[in-house]
Parts: sequence; structure tokens; C-alpha cells
Amino acid sequence: MAGPNGNGKRDPAPLVSVIIVSYQSGPTLARCLDALKAQTFTDFEVLLVDNASTDGAPQRAAAANPTLRFLQPGANLGFAAGNNLAAREARGRWLVLLNPDAYAQPDWLEAMVAGAARHPEVRCFTSLQMVADEPGLMDGAGDVMTSAGIPFRGGYRRRRPSDLLEGEVFSACGAATLIDRALFLGLGGFDERFFCYCEDVDLGYRLRLAGETTLLLPTAVVAHVGSASTGVRSDFSIFHGSRNRIWTFIKNTPPLLLWLTTPLHVLVTAGLLLLHWRRGDAAPVVRGIRAAFEREGLDPILASRRDLQAARKARSWDILRVMAIDPVAFFGRRLVIRRYRPRPSTAPVTPGKDPRSSGA
Repeated sequence: MAGPNGNGKRDPAPLVSVIIVSYQSGPTLARCLDALKAQTFTDFEVLLVDNASTDGAPQRAAAANPTLRFLQPGANLGFAAGNNLAAREARGRWLVLLNPDAYAQPDWLEAMVAGAARHPEVRCFTSLQMVADEPGLMDGAGDVMTSAGIPFRGGYRRRRPSDLLEGEVFSACGAATLIDRALFLGLGGFDERFFCYCEDVDLGYRLRLAGETTLLLPTAVVAHVGSASTGVRSDFSIFHGSRNRIWTFIKNTPPLLLWLTTPLHVLVTAGLLLLHWRRGDAAPVVRGIRAAFEREGLDPILASRRDLQAARKARSWDILRVMAIDPVAFFGRRLVIRRYRPRPSTAPVTPGKDPRSSGA
């Protein structure tokens, strides 16, 4: 890992900057960093953001790993803003966004960088995530967007197919992603209004609108715990997931698709509300839906929508072809991976827009 050399001077800029945003990460953070130490690819730096944790895990990790760059903003910025902060400080051409509860196989970074070298026209790649305590099950193989505008992690808790191949997915899961730093910053980074949950899908959708592609690299494997800090079905995660799903749909969906799919989106959202009601945790869903339409939050989302749709390069068909056409595919969590056919690369996005703005 890159860091200060023996003379106190910083080494030349690494190819890759690995960003880890930590909040109450406990023992998972140390295991995550140990996995990075074992990587066969070594031209990378690590930036660790402490989102005002009270468990002492980031401080212990920084003390045990003197080469990592430790960022302490002094408050819980959220996953989105924490990554944006580190992205501005990063020195690598490529950013790796890695959750503190994701444990990389030793050849993970090598496989990611090799994928980028094979596909120089692509600037975003996602990993194959396996369930940490059930290694035969997938935690996800890229994120899927249904024609109803409902995102989900493809293949979640399904057996890994023996013929899983490299291919195009709708968007990358933020738990283990490789993305060109100039592209990330040029698009405004993650939308900090989301705080956490669905911010990766929102970014992936904006990449799509800009004419970019995301590829799954199935040989780049991490074991992922998932929601180790917030809880899988906590009120916090349900609220933010419910609100941010709606914001992602409103903000990014092209006009023709928005007109065609809004009825489906409403129906599936109602179905999800019913599902949560049966489980006894509908209250945070209702709060999330209400929050999505409060003017204080919705008006800026609509302003971002106008900017995005005015600047988009992708046609409605370009977006639709990488979606799951089945509007209720969410409930089956099936894989949706398209055969990749290289297309002419788009002009580079000019970096410099402050990710603390609208993420649009």
C-alpha cells in the first residue's frame, strides 16, 4: 500500500485509491483491512473515513495500519458524503469503494484492474459479492433496475451459477466498486441528500444517462456481511431505502419511461408497503414515502432531474435494454446480466464539480 516513505515524503501517486467509510464497524473493519494487506496487486492507497464512530474501531485500525490515510470529519456525514470527501482527497486514477464489512479475496484488486485493462472504454466495474457466512450464496452480482423503477441487488442469496460470465449490469453495488476518479467527480459523486442507501444506484443511473457502461467482473470476489452498521431491517435502513428508491426513480427516469412506468412503480411500491405491513415494520416505509414527497426534499430532486434530462446522452431504449423488463423481478432477486458489446466510448466527463452539491 502506498504511503509516506522512510524520508517522510509521500510515494508517487498509486493507480488505485481504496476508500472505506466506517461507522460503528466493529471487528469487520480490521478483517477488511487485513484482506487488503493480502492483495496480490499492491499499487494502491487506502483512505479510511471515520463517520464519528463511538466504538473506537477506526482509531484502532489507523494505529495498526500507519500507511493508510485517516480522515476524521468530526461528524457522521453518511455513506455518500463520506465517500465524496475521500474521493476529493484520493490520488489514484481509479477509486475503489469498499464497505468495511466486505472481505476481498487476495486476487480481488488484481482482477478488477485487469478488467479495466481489458476494457479501456469502460470506466465503472462491480464485483461478485458472496454472503460472508454462507459462501455458497451470492450477496449480489451488480444492481438491477426493474421496468417499474425498483432497484435490487441481482442474485441476492441465490446459488452462484457455474456459468456466471463477465457482462453488463445496470449499475454497480457500492460495497465493492471500481470507478474512474475523474468520472466520479465529474458527475458530482454520490448525491449527499441520500445520506445512505440507493446512492450507488442513483450514481449508476446517472452514469447510464451519460452514456457510460458498468461491467460485472465475476472473478473479482468479495465476501460481504451487509448492513453490519445499520441492520438489515432496521427502521433506519427501511426509511432511507424507501425514500431514496422514489427519489432515484423521479430524478433519473427519462420522460418517456417515466410516463410509461409510473403506474407500475406505484403498484410495486404499494406491494412493498403491504409486505412490510405483514412483517410489522410498515411505519418506516410510510415515513420514507412521505419524506420523498415533502417539498423541502422533492424540489431539489426535481431541479436535479431537469439538469440530468437536459444533459443526457442515452436514449430511453439504451436505458430500457439493461433493465429487468419484468416489473416484479424485485421479489425474485434474479440475476440480470447482459452480454457486453463494446460501444464507442463517450467523451470524458470534465472533473471539478463539487460532490457536495446536488450529485447531478
